[in-house]
Amino acid sequence: AAKPKKKRKWLRRIGFTILIGGPVSALALWIAIHKIEWLGPWLADTGRSIVGNDAIAKLEDWAYGVQDEYNQATKGDQVPTAHWEVPELPESVKDETKKHAYPRFVPTNVGPMYTTFSAPGDGEWVPVIDPRNPDEPPPMWKTLLHPDKKRGWGLAAVVAIDLRQVKLSLVVGMHEPTTKLKEAKEHTRTGVIPPGELKTALAVFNGGFKTTHGNYGVKAEGKLFVEPRSFACTIAGYAKDELRIGDWANLESTESEMVWFRQTPACMYEGGEMHKGLTVEQTTMWGATLDKDTVIRRSAIGLSADRQTLFVTITEATTATAIAKATHHAGAHDVAQLDVNWSYPKFVTVEPKEGDAANPTVKAIIDGFEYTEDDYVRKAMTRDFFYLTRKPPDPAQK
Repeated sequence: AAKPKKKRKWLRRIGFTILIGGPVSALALWIAIHKIEWLGPWLADTGRSIVGNDAIAKLEDWAYGVQDEYNQATKGDQVPTAHWEVPELPESVKDETKKHAYPRFVPTNVGPMYTTFSAPGDGEWVPVIDPRNPDEPPPMWKTLLHPDKKRGWGLAAVVAIDLRQVKLSLVVGMHEPTTKLKEAKEHTRTGVIPPGELKTALAVFNGGFKTTHGNYGVKAEGKLFVEPRSFACTIAGYAKDELRIGDWANLESTESEMVWFRQTPACMYEGGEMHKGLTVEQTTMWGATLDKDTVIRRSAIGLSADRQTLFVTITEATTATAIAKATHHAGAHDVAQLDVNWSYPKFVTVEPKEGDAANPTVKAIIDGFEYTEDDYVRKAMTRDFFYLTRKPPDPAQK
């Protein structure tokens, strides 16, 4: 009679351990994924190799849904907060009579997205000084927006870049995009900003989805890595540093003129009009297979109507609709979403290390990103990314 009792006691202990240990282990793993940059992608890629993309996407969608429900339950009444102070304008901007090597660029303040739901400084542009040319007008400005009334902790950091004096380029990663094309396979990848451009590099931000998530077209470093898809939104770079963002059907006729291109899911805004899919329930167009309403970290790129100002947006805890509206509110006429999820969306500035412009370090534009000071400049990155360099001064400007 004693043996069954011991067995039941042993089974109860196992059950109790599973009941308590399971959630604790899951919580510990979730925290680790959000503290160790490589862990999340490694677990996701391992899972995809075993059960496939769709199963992992559903698991991610469920996990982010649980996280959002927890956040709403524990801080649903949280009001938006500022992440930086708005300083006085630099002298190079205030004194309009002084001659400079670079043009004066001051984006117009756009104000908060919701006047009754905002933090101090929302929609006011803050200069991002070029440390190599601190007395010149800043080529980039940043602002903060709170695009979701349901989530005070959700935010959008937007950077505006003057394309008259800044060039956008694309680098392929060591592993992404994957390719089946012979010339691209033979291409030597470095995964870093070209050393010859480090002295003028200003900033870096992430590229788009992995090839397995949509098979979106990529041309970079003089090679075609993935054939363009007809329905995709396309960020394209041309000669003389011209940029365009639009549906491939509208840009395909200029393919031979493209120096590089990077495709993404359907354009969120094109010609100033928001994509109708952003108003439809359960659209997975902007999340690989995640729902458009999945609340995650996202990134986007946009162009002003005159194509003279580039906008890059990195969000925390937003839907696809929220990042689209935030980027448009900041001034973008055409908007394309880039990568999503916790690990990859980020925007970092490139600054001289100990005064050495050829040996720079990187710094995040806003807190919350996991990165090292060697990323993009010395440490080879696994996935493609965009980088910004400052052009030589225009002699006519003097």
